[in-house]
Amino acid sequence: MFKHHVRVENVYADDPEGTRVRAEILKIHAVTPEVSLIKYAAEQIQAGQVLGMPTDTFYGLAADPFNLRAVERVYEIKSRLRHKPLSLLIENVDQAEEFARPLPDDFHLLARRFWPGPLTMIVPAASHLPLKVTANTGNVALRVPAAEIPLAVVRAAKIPITATSANLSGATECTTAEQVREQLQDRISMIVDGGKSPRTMSSTIVHFREDGTWQILREGAIPAKDIIEALS
Repeated sequence: MFKHHVRVENVYADDPEGTRVRAEILKIHAVTPEVSLIKYAAEQIQAGQVLGMPTDTFYGLAADPFNLRAVERVYEIKSRLRHKPLSLLIENVDQAEEFARPLPDDFHLLARRFWPGPLTMIVPAASHLPLKVTANTGNVALRVPAAEIPLAVVRAAKIPITATSANLSGATECTTAEQVREQLQDRISMIVDGGKSPRTMSSTIVHFREDGTWQILREGAIPAKDIIEALS
């Protein structure tokens, strides 16, 4: 359909009848994403597909968080426990306020300092967010990535997208589209290839409780001391 749209039809050696097809690779320029290809990827997500997607950390699994079947597929693809909530990639702080209950001042301080970037903030979820996304925790994890491809897809799809890492639970995170395809094999039908991940560390996770207090749950690409300094 598009000149950059390459479908790989190779079958697996242990599948001589060709019933398992390797994931399609959709190459998109990481800095200046092609509009037609972004639209194509966004349409796949809107149609309920789960895509491998580059972020500013590792590759993630992108799906429509309001499509419960798509969310269930994310858990199936990863073999992920259902009690672990999924993180969402969003466009900006305004979108964060759509999916969370009133956000504390400290949330806004960190957003101004570190977004777009590798900071995931867990906050109390808005009531209209599906319980399956929050894994019945009442919380949602949000991030504005410093990466053009996922931001462009979020804008084109007009919805946030899931962002849990594109790997089997407990396995190594993937930094290239080829690694995603090798690890997930026929569990996923399409992977957006935006080149090698710019970082080799996960995002830092900060949890804001209902009372406004906070806790660093995981130190990642942003050092804990930078978080503490920003909030002190």
